[in-house]
Amino acid sequence: MTDIAFPGFVSLTIAIVVFFIGAELNGRIAALRQWNIPEAVTGGMLAALATLIAYRVLGIAISFDLAARDLLLLYFFTGIGLNARLADLIAGGKPLIILLGLTLVYLVIQNVIAAASAAALGLPEGITVLLGSASLIGGHGTTIAWAPILVERFGLTNAMEIGVAAATLGLVIASLVGGPVAGLLIARYRLKGPEAALSIGLSDDPDHPMEDDLNHVTLLRTILVLNVAVLIGYTVDELLADLGFRLPLFVACLLTAIVLTNVVPRIMPMLFWPTRTRALALVSDLSLSIFLAMSLMSMQLWTLGGLGPSLLLVLAIQTVAAIAYILFAVFPLMGRNYDAAVIAGGFSGISLGATPTAIANMTAITKLHGAAPMAFIILPLVSAFFIDIANAFAIGFFVN
Repeated sequence: MTDIAFPGFVSLTIAIVVFFIGAELNGRIAALRQWNIPEAVTGGMLAALATLIAYRVLGIAISFDLAARDLLLLYFFTGIGLNARLADLIAGGKPLIILLGLTLVYLVIQNVIAAASAAALGLPEGITVLLGSASLIGGHGTTIAWAPILVERFGLTNAMEIGVAAATLGLVIASLVGGPVAGLLIARYRLKGPEAALSIGLSDDPDHPMEDDLNHVTLLRTILVLNVAVLIGYTVDELLADLGFRLPLFVACLLTAIVLTNVVPRIMPMLFWPTRTRALALVSDLSLSIFLAMSLMSMQLWTLGGLGPSLLLVLAIQTVAAIAYILFAVFPLMGRNYDAAVIAGGFSGISLGATPTAIANMTAITKLHGAAPMAFIILPLVSAFFIDIANAFAIGFFVN
């Protein structure tokens, strides 16, 4: 077996190429556009399959340096925060509470399915959380954090491999089902977004009106504001850690940006601020696209071989359950409107994948059907903030 590790700059360059391959395929294959599959997902999955073939056929294990990806994640979520006007947050109060309640209920359902399936199939003790909220709602980060504890508690020596493989497959499924589910709801109920500028991403429509100037000055000003917000976010993250609150760094940056965007323009109205500008939409779109391309192309799909037929069956059941819950609980209770359909598309990322996957699905949907700014505020807060805390308690219950 030969290992090839691409350094950071090369990995970033490959990710850009991967995105353009996905964009070209989406442009040529109408079904991909109709199913709201993001360009980065199309290209990233193709690249992941290529590395799988290299591993199986040529005996080459390809890996990528993902340092640039982590910075892009901070840029993206900070951009969401900078777009979060107080009026939107107030309007999102009730939907935020409803979505949080729906997510907490599904966290329980997901773990019940995992426990029942593991018992029915006679799977090893301790594997339940790896087939439930630890790897699916929690994703790779939560899996990696809890795997050593499962090894120690249950003697499950391959806990890391099983958890990472389950999280990887969940990410793939979430990337592929969110867009089609939302597209089905939008078509079924004849929904359409408002005629408003996109808060995340730029429209693919060449005739879409341009609300403001986009040039090197506005772009650099936007990046400067983003950088300042991220730097403050680092400080906030360290303060929270000192107080015993360990959360993902991008959550601190998101919350910091929300505060800044609702304070700074009021006390310094003459200062340039990038809220709802094309420059911020451009940076957000670029950051999310390359982040997702890097995430998917770096998946080592050969690790899925560690799942086995029984575990694949459990994940198939989890997928069916997630889709059913989205269609019959999330969409109706969120209001059966356009925002509800966009959130339904993003909920696959909450239930099976990761927050960036959810946002990528929603971005692809809104580019085609119209803006949904409230969805981009409440879903990240639920999936990246509140649910992480609840998930820790749920995993702790099963471990103990």
